[in-house]
Amino acid sequence: QVQLVESGGGLVQPGGSLRLSCAASGSSFSGYTMAWYRQVPGKQRELVASITPGGSSSPNYADSVKGRFTMSRDNAKNTVYLQMNSLKPEDTAVYYCKAQFLSRVYWGRGTQVTVSS
Repeated sequence: QVQLVESGGGLVQPGGSLRLSCAASGSSFSGYTMAWYRQVPGKQRELVASITPGGSSSPNYADSVKGRFTMSRDNAKNTVYLQMNSLKPEDTAVYYCKAQFLSRVYWGRGTQVTVSS
Protein backbone atom coordinates (compact mmCIF):
# COMPACT_ATOMS: atom_id res chain seq x y z
CA GLN A 1 0.00 0.00 0.00
CA VAL A 2 1.27 3.46 -0.93
CA GLN A 3 -0.16 6.78 0.23
CA LEU A 4 0.60 9.85 -1.87
CA VAL A 5 0.28 13.46 -0.75
CA GLU A 6 0.77 16.31 -3.20
CA SER A 7 1.72 19.84 -2.19
CA GLY A 8 3.00 23.06 -3.70
CA GLY A 9 0.03 24.15 -5.76
CA GLY A 10 -1.37 27.65 -5.70
CA LEU A 11 -2.08 30.78 -7.68
CA VAL A 12 0.66 32.12 -9.94
CA GLN A 13 0.82 34.72 -12.68
CA PRO A 14 1.51 33.74 -16.29
CA GLY A 15 5.23 33.26 -16.79
CA GLY A 16 5.74 32.31 -13.17
CA SER A 17 6.97 29.10 -11.59
CA LEU A 18 5.81 26.53 -9.07
CA ARG A 19 7.30 23.35 -7.73
CA LEU A 20 4.98 20.51 -6.85
CA SER A 21 5.98 17.75 -4.48
CA CYS A 22 4.50 14.30 -3.98
CA ALA A 23 5.48 12.55 -0.78
CA ALA A 24 4.94 8.80 -0.65
CA SER A 25 4.55 6.63 2.41
CA GLY A 26 4.69 2.87 2.41
CA SER A 27 7.18 0.42 1.15
CA SER A 28 9.24 -0.02 -1.98
CA PHE A 29 8.86 3.52 -3.32
CA SER A 30 11.96 3.12 -5.44
CA GLY A 31 10.31 0.29 -7.35
CA TYR A 32 7.38 2.37 -8.55
CA THR A 33 7.04 4.24 -11.79
CA MET A 34 5.87 7.70 -10.81
CA ALA A 35 3.86 10.14 -12.85
CA TRP A 36 2.14 13.51 -12.72
CA TYR A 37 -1.29 13.94 -14.31
CA ARG A 38 -3.59 16.92 -14.48
CA GLN A 39 -7.30 17.38 -14.95
CA VAL A 40 -9.64 20.27 -15.64
CA PRO A 41 -13.41 20.05 -15.12
CA GLY A 42 -15.16 18.28 -17.94
CA LYS A 43 -12.00 16.82 -19.40
CA GLN A 44 -10.13 13.55 -19.01
CA ARG A 45 -7.12 13.36 -16.77
CA GLU A 46 -4.00 13.73 -18.90
CA LEU A 47 -0.44 12.58 -18.40
CA VAL A 48 2.01 15.41 -17.80
CA ALA A 49 5.23 13.55 -17.02
CA SER A 50 6.50 10.18 -15.86
CA ILE A 51 9.74 8.79 -14.51
CA THR A 52 11.11 5.27 -14.19
CA PRO A 53 11.69 3.61 -10.82
CA GLY A 54 15.42 4.23 -10.65
CA GLY A 55 15.19 7.60 -12.27
CA SER A 56 18.19 6.86 -14.45
CA SER A 57 16.29 7.38 -17.69
CA SER A 58 15.13 10.80 -18.74
CA PRO A 59 11.52 11.49 -17.80
CA ASN A 60 8.83 11.50 -20.47
CA TYR A 61 6.80 14.66 -20.96
CA ALA A 62 3.63 15.65 -22.70
CA ASP A 63 4.34 17.82 -25.73
CA SER A 64 2.46 20.69 -24.12
CA VAL A 65 4.96 20.94 -21.24
CA LYS A 66 8.27 19.96 -22.87
CA GLY A 67 10.96 22.51 -22.20
CA ARG A 68 8.96 24.11 -19.37
CA PHE A 69 8.39 21.33 -16.82
CA THR A 70 10.97 19.09 -15.18
CA MET A 71 10.15 15.96 -13.21
CA SER A 72 12.58 14.41 -10.76
CA ARG A 73 12.57 11.92 -7.91
CA ASP A 74 14.49 11.49 -4.69
CA ASN A 75 14.17 7.87 -3.64
CA ALA A 76 15.93 8.57 -0.34
CA LYS A 77 13.11 10.98 0.55
CA ASN A 78 10.30 8.98 -1.10
CA THR A 79 9.38 12.10 -3.02
CA VAL A 80 8.86 13.16 -6.60
CA TYR A 81 8.84 16.73 -7.84
CA LEU A 82 7.48 18.68 -10.76
CA GLN A 83 9.22 21.95 -11.44
CA MET A 84 6.94 24.08 -13.58
CA ASN A 85 8.36 27.15 -15.29
CA SER A 86 6.93 29.62 -17.80
CA LEU A 87 3.45 28.74 -16.66
CA LYS A 88 0.52 29.49 -18.93
CA PRO A 89 -3.19 29.92 -18.16
CA GLU A 90 -3.82 26.61 -19.93
CA ASP A 91 -1.71 24.88 -17.29
CA THR A 92 -4.49 25.57 -14.79
CA ALA A 93 -5.70 22.23 -13.45
CA VAL A 94 -5.69 19.90 -10.50
CA TYR A 95 -2.38 18.04 -10.55
CA TYR A 96 -2.29 14.44 -9.36
CA CYS A 97 0.58 12.16 -8.46
CA LYS A 98 0.42 8.49 -9.46
CA ALA A 99 2.49 5.51 -8.40
CA GLN A 100 2.42 2.27 -10.36
CA PHE A 101 4.04 -1.13 -9.95
CA LEU A 102 2.68 -3.80 -12.30
CA SER A 103 -1.08 -3.78 -11.68
CA ARG A 104 -0.88 -1.74 -8.47
CA VAL A 105 -1.86 1.86 -9.05
CA TYR A 106 -2.16 4.55 -6.40
CA TRP A 107 -3.29 8.16 -6.70
CA GLY A 108 -2.94 11.19 -4.52
CA ARG A 109 -5.80 13.60 -3.87
CA GLY A 110 -4.36 16.33 -6.06
CA THR A 111 -3.25 19.92 -5.69
CA GLN A 112 -4.80 22.89 -7.48
CA VAL A 113 -2.64 24.99 -9.78
CA THR A 114 -4.15 28.22 -11.08
CA VAL A 115 -2.32 30.41 -13.57
CA SER A 116 -3.98 33.77 -13.83
CA SER A 117 -3.20 37.46 -13.79
